[in-house]
Amino acid sequence: MTTEPFLPPEPQIQITTLPCGVRVVTDSMPGLASTTLGIWVAAGSRHETEPENGLAHFLEHMAFKGTHQRSARQIAEEIEDVGGYLNAYTSREATAYYARVLAEDSPRALDLLGDILRNPVFNAEDIEVERGVILQEIGQCHDTPDDVVFDWAQECAYPDQAMGRPILGPSTNIAAFQRDALEGFMRRRYAPDRMIVAAAGAIDHDSFAALVKERFAGIGCFDGGGSDAARYVGGEHRVEKDLEQAHLVLGFEAPSYRDPDFFAAQIYATVLGGGMSSRLFQEVREQRGLCYTISASPAHYADTGILSIYAGTGGDQLRELIDVSLDQMRSVVDTVSDAEIARARAQIRAGLLMGLETPSSRCERLSRSLMAHGRIVPVAELLEKIDAVDKAAIARFGEQLLTGNLPTLTLYGPVAAAHGVEEIQARLAA
Repeated sequence: MTTEPFLPPEPQIQITTLPCGVRVVTDSMPGLASTTLGIWVAAGSRHETEPENGLAHFLEHMAFKGTHQRSARQIAEEIEDVGGYLNAYTSREATAYYARVLAEDSPRALDLLGDILRNPVFNAEDIEVERGVILQEIGQCHDTPDDVVFDWAQECAYPDQAMGRPILGPSTNIAAFQRDALEGFMRRRYAPDRMIVAAAGAIDHDSFAALVKERFAGIGCFDGGGSDAARYVGGEHRVEKDLEQAHLVLGFEAPSYRDPDFFAAQIYATVLGGGMSSRLFQEVREQRGLCYTISASPAHYADTGILSIYAGTGGDQLRELIDVSLDQMRSVVDTVSDAEIARARAQIRAGLLMGLETPSSRCERLSRSLMAHGRIVPVAELLEKIDAVDKAAIARFGEQLLTGNLPTLTLYGPVAAAHGVEEIQARLAA
């Protein structure tokens, strides 16, 4: 007996654009007691100038340090008095401030988030404290090879442009930022038409939209500006150091999240190195024992993307690991099976549908979809596009991936014997 795959009911999504330009989007989930809500701003590290690099992340760190109405301690106590939590993150294209609370405490959480964004104090003493915290964070990243090698890979792929700079910024910038820099970045980049206020869970759209309208009344309408188009370049960066392992990132230009080949890239990466059944895991780790960790994953942005293989191995095994990885990349193009594609589809589909079961994931989906596409892409449409990827789509995407621009090769550790990027490119084209 066969059963039809489960299709969840379409989310109960409503969108309101306020007169000031702020977009409010909600997804009501009957039967829940909690709500996740947040403010997503289209202002990340790619919106910084070189002297500003690190400001978006510094600003996120300052979010909970105090406003004209509340001290940092009061912010923490007010959310924890009701058993909720606040958090934030910075990416290359956005900064998010979000909370999860019981439904009856949603107005309080929204008031806190609105206060943080509209009335920050940027006290000089707090700036100095947080400067030290961020410098420690940068130091921790530099001491973590599998973190720093990805930062180097991004810079190598997108040199001399905001897309290639680290989200944390360089220590020299962090050491110099003062209150005027934070206020200026927020004034220029936190435009209302770049803000999305999203909520999912136990939420009533009309009541929530009315609260947001009240909280953001009087916010000025201004042009927050965009960002420069990303230019993938590729190349090589290697740092030889006496480490236990050699760390490798091998990257290739991939589609943006608006590109028709978005899902072909997702499925190709899953077949190649997306799990324990993937070709890289089976061949490089299970059959040859060349590493403990190997994976392939795509990162997608508004106008570009990069698909990366990461592995850590011994210096004397690095060359073989690269050769085998390149062979597997080519073999996916030439010999991918229907079973592998079906398995990759199932993994992506399951991740999407499981995410719909939590208000936090739904809230994130609302903001990301609205920011990326100007609409909430229906689940059924996403599933249809996942199912449409076939062998021909994988072959077309993979061929373009392997014979397009120069790869990005980043190496750290005992890497003297590793291939060069031109050698890799020539081997792929052969």
